Amino acid sequence: MTEPTEGRAELIQDVLALLAAEDAERVVPRLLELAELVAGPWGGPEQAVLKELRLLEAPFRPALLHRLAQRYFELEPGADGRRHITHMLANLRDRTTDDDHPRDLRPALIALLSEQEAHHDVTQLLRLTELERADGHELPGDFVALLRRTRLTTWNGKERLGPLLATLTHPVVNPGEAWSDQALADLAEREESWVRLVAHAATATAARPSAPWEKAGRALVEAVGAEPVRERLTDWLRLVGRPRTRPLLVPSYGTDPNVTFDPYNADALRGLTWLLSFLPPHPETARTLGALVETSLKKVSGLGPVNPKVANAGVTALARIDSEPALAELARLATRVTYKGTLKLLNTSLDARAEAMGLSREEIEELAVPAYGLTEAGRTEQHLGESTATIEVHGSKATLSWRNATGKTVKSIPAGVRRDHPDELKDLKAAVKDIDKMLSAQSERLDRQFVARRTWTYAAWRERYLDHPLVGTLARRLLWTIDGTTAGYADGALRTLTDTPVDGGTEVTLWHPAGHEPAEIVAWRDWLERHGITQPFKQAHREVYLLTDAERTTGTYSNRFAAHYLRQHQFHALAAVRGWRNKLRLNVDDEAPPATRELPAWGLRAEYWIEGDGGENHDDVTDSGSFLRLRTDQVRFYPIDAAENSAHCCGGEYRMRPHGGAALADPLPLADIPPLVLSEVLRDVDLFVGVASVGNDPTWQDGGPGGRFQEYWTSYGFGELGESAETRRALLERLVPRLAIADRCTLEGRFLQVKGDRHTYKIHLGSGNILRTPNDQYVCIVPKSNPAAPQAGYLPYEGDRTLAVILSKAMMLAADTKITDRTILSQL
Repeated sequence: MTEPTEGRAELIQDVLALLAAEDAERVVPRLLELAELVAGPWGGPEQAVLKELRLLEAPFRPALLHRLAQRYFELEPGADGRRHITHMLANLRDRTTDDDHPRDLRPALIALLSEQEAHHDVTQLLRLTELERADGHELPGDFVALLRRTRLTTWNGKERLGPLLATLTHPVVNPGEAWSDQALADLAEREESWVRLVAHAATATAARPSAPWEKAGRALVEAVGAEPVRERLTDWLRLVGRPRTRPLLVPSYGTDPNVTFDPYNADALRGLTWLLSFLPPHPETARTLGALVETSLKKVSGLGPVNPKVANAGVTALARIDSEPALAELARLATRVTYKGTLKLLNTSLDARAEAMGLSREEIEELAVPAYGLTEAGRTEQHLGESTATIEVHGSKATLSWRNATGKTVKSIPAGVRRDHPDELKDLKAAVKDIDKMLSAQSERLDRQFVARRTWTYAAWRERYLDHPLVGTLARRLLWTIDGTTAGYADGALRTLTDTPVDGGTEVTLWHPAGHEPAEIVAWRDWLERHGITQPFKQAHREVYLLTDAERTTGTYSNRFAAHYLRQHQFHALAAVRGWRNKLRLNVDDEAPPATRELPAWGLRAEYWIEGDGGENHDDVTDSGSFLRLRTDQVRFYPIDAAENSAHCCGGEYRMRPHGGAALADPLPLADIPPLVLSEVLRDVDLFVGVASVGNDPTWQDGGPGGRFQEYWTSYGFGELGESAETRRALLERLVPRLAIADRCTLEGRFLQVKGDRHTYKIHLGSGNILRTPNDQYVCIVPKSNPAAPQAGYLPYEGDRTLAVILSKAMMLAADTKITDRTILSQL
């Protein structure tokens, strides 16, 4: 706030006068005005008001409490005034007395307190409880929930609230979350054995179920019935992660409690997942547990994953279920999860399953992929009465379509199917969602196979890849090397570059362009285009990063991707997806290793040296202290068993510190790194820069905080093209002549030039940023994320978002007289 100091002083004197006059009605709105004016901790002259609040005596003290409580509920949920009132009550309760808790005030005070995540005045909670119970009143469920959360989250809560909470067994879970509200509603209609089952789940405070806990849980499940337990528990777990039904007050500092799990309910969720693992295997159980793991690992600003303990419980439950769907979920999650603790648990579970089956880890991941009802590669039909349902995979998505009794395609689900086949319909819809998730996971797994040195026998490869009902939709869009001959799948058969069928073979590997002549690579690109094949990721168009003269000079490191500024959290997430290990840089006195990718098949470890940027200003760090941006440096390679380098998070020299028996080692000469490995590692790093660089943020034309990044933003956003952008340019040379706007587009150096009716525009092929004539004025157009938006004709591969952005901007600017967005029009 910028109100003059005199105005604040006058307001403070007015508040003090009203407190002295014991005018509760008039002082409350003035107190709230002061709180709005301060807009933070009361650390200045307003402390005189806090001091006066602490000295108030009865009968005015409880009267003021009463009026504040009334005003609290007159305000809208989430209003700042509610937070201000709780701050004032915190000062009023410093000398909590029974005079502050008259019968008519207690319900409002209890309701007010119940909207907090936790209450640090345990004495007040205990006295309120004692008075209410002495009057024969049952404690509201929301207040019991507050007591439980306070016990779990405050330093003095466990010891003082433990005995009281041992006597409070209802509600069995805390209300306020969608799943717990549904559970409480269901339990109200069921016998006591159900309540005992859920109460047992709420005692799951360990990392995994102990033998006594499991024994008791199995007995409780048997008393209720396995199938009813499965149906009810999966119904509840599907609601986890939905918005709170009773929002809690958001504190001035710290994490919003409405975006996390209630800590008491989190224990209950762990127990429910374990109970599911005691039941006979069922596909819906595996599906629900997999979704719960992902929901529990969603990132929350300033916190990280929502609740890793619940995620780990879901993995533990899946690992205990001996079924193909459960194994499939474990394998799928292993390709999607980036949180270190949960990923370690997933890897341990899959390794144990592989050992038990006498297979390699790679084989178990291949065999774990289910067909999801598909009877041929990417397709199945199911007859439901007089209607026929068809699931088909198109690219990375599955669709469900319907035909009626006459064979005519209909847009909506037939009424007879809804009426007579609800269970089958539910399974079909679930299969479509499962296919979409697994396709994404398998595409990422295949994309990482280039450095795995994986080979297959021809028979195993046909079974697990080419002819697999689901993986086949990906494998048939890739190129493979069969006994030294490159082949792709088209027109129902494997074919060579000349379309000669390949009928068999002995050994199969995934084809990579490294080591192949440019003419051959271009020929395969033509072949894919001729057959209309869109690859699931770049393969024939994959960038190949060859050693440069500068890298031969530096010898043991590459500076090709140094001196960039990356958005740290975006880089961190992308690195994990690509199989790199990284630690968030915090603005604290700590060290961290570089981002690393281990390459066990080659005995190598790649390192990308990074450091936190800034830290002197609030704009450089998050509320939790992590840097918003990183500065990048060298790429190096070491033997995989070499000691790890580390450097201060805020910057400084990387040094190798041996521990755990690791040996000191020098970086390896880049010339000694296998070309395929060098290319793939540098491609990853190029991807990190291309996606996470602040230079491709169209809103940073002012140079970001303090304008510090203006020079970098300009040089990156309109500078020389990197390898991936050069690949994009080569593709556009082929695509542009086929576009509907071809007569308005030309490729000029680093730009796609588009002639509109108002101006001519230049779209940078690396960043997607736009300049317009006549003076290269910057035009800021922020692309909207819309996966369903139609593509601009045939594209030879999926996954290049920048290419899609460039094409969509070109389509828009070519028809610039039809633009209606006011923000864009103001720049034209």
